Amino acid sequence: MSEAQPGPLSAPPEGERSTGLLPSQMLRGAVTLGHEIMATEPILPDQIQPASIDLRLGEVAYRVRASFLPGGRASVRDKLERLSMHRIDLTGGAVLEKDCVYIVPLLEHLALRKRMSAMANPKSSIGRLDVFARVITDQGGEFDRIRDGYKGPLYAEISPRAFSVLVRTGSRLVQLRIRRGSPLFRDTALRRLHAETPLVEAPAEGENDSSGAAREAIRNGLAFTVDVAGDAATGLVGYKARRHTDVIDVDRIDYYDPREFWEPVYPHDRLGGGLGGVLLDPNDFYILASREAVVVPPDHAAEMIPYDAFVGEFRVHYAGFFDPGFGSAEAEGSGSRAVLEVRSHEVPFLVEHGQVVGRMLYEPLIARPDRLYGGTIGSSYQRQGLALSKHFRKVAWG
Repeated sequence: MSEAQPGPLSAPPEGERSTGLLPSQMLRGAVTLGHEIMATEPILPDQIQPASIDLRLGEVAYRVRASFLPGGRASVRDKLERLSMHRIDLTGGAVLEKDCVYIVPLLEHLALRKRMSAMANPKSSIGRLDVFARVITDQGGEFDRIRDGYKGPLYAEISPRAFSVLVRTGSRLVQLRIRRGSPLFRDTALRRLHAETPLVEAPAEGENDSSGAAREAIRNGLAFTVDVAGDAATGLVGYKARRHTDVIDVDRIDYYDPREFWEPVYPHDRLGGGLGGVLLDPNDFYILASREAVVVPPDHAAEMIPYDAFVGEFRVHYAGFFDPGFGSAEAEGSGSRAVLEVRSHEVPFLVEHGQVVGRMLYEPLIARPDRLYGGTIGSSYQRQGLALSKHFRKVAWG
């Protein structure tokens, strides 16, 4: 580990905010000093991201009958005694079957101090595999939200939806952010930030833009829209997961032929359906992309609101966290679009080009991180367009 940094609760130096997310240097300092986050195995340098830390699976998984939250009076272990069906050794690798629910103790645990809380998300690559991965804690009443001052173990609830996955001790499926205080980032601040550093880049001039007002709308976050017009050369707008496939090893990179796991998706008008857009089947999982390029300034992070009942009966983005520098020209990311992991709820739903499908919330960091999202730290999705997870090779789709 690098030389110890000042503790996260020290008086903020000039230029630092009193509240916000801990940047990479503060996360590194917290690990070095044994503040906030510890682990049964040494935390590795590459677990520290610009505004988050990757969490690792422990040695066992518990197959459970149902998802659960412990509630205010119970620990996760209490619930496992009632709901666990069998225990699985992960040290040599094991398959987590799709449509099953597992609880995995993580190698990391927390000792948050006063005014410190935490939030978790699936990692982007895991969301793009349609693996539902959430963090729970003892006496916890919410998924992925860890209360102020929590001290105790962390667990991942994992439920693969589209593909069965092979995992092992040390696999990284979720990431954690630590927040100091309760910063409020209202729409007025978002409008100001958007004016100073445009947070979305509009489509090329000349493209049909019937939704410009919706795209620019800032109300409880910044609206973004979906691209289902199709690539100019191929007409491709996305991918749909195949129903019957092989297992995916979450630690294999650039390995699998995507055609064995995905079907290409084209607009209905290209196929003679007469509807335009894409008709989402509630039994299927889709990868689509935002119409706009998204920008996250170096001193902010962003989160995509996964579901808004007012814009349609579907869920967008299971892994909705964007590190500082995503899409930023300063981090060589100009033109990065948001990839959308999409499932319809209950009924088929028609998604049309330029339709608002969600909103981005931006949150300040306490200070600018000493590393930004991008190729210099091995980030996988800078400058991305429509893209599958890093597990799949790049191929040409006809």
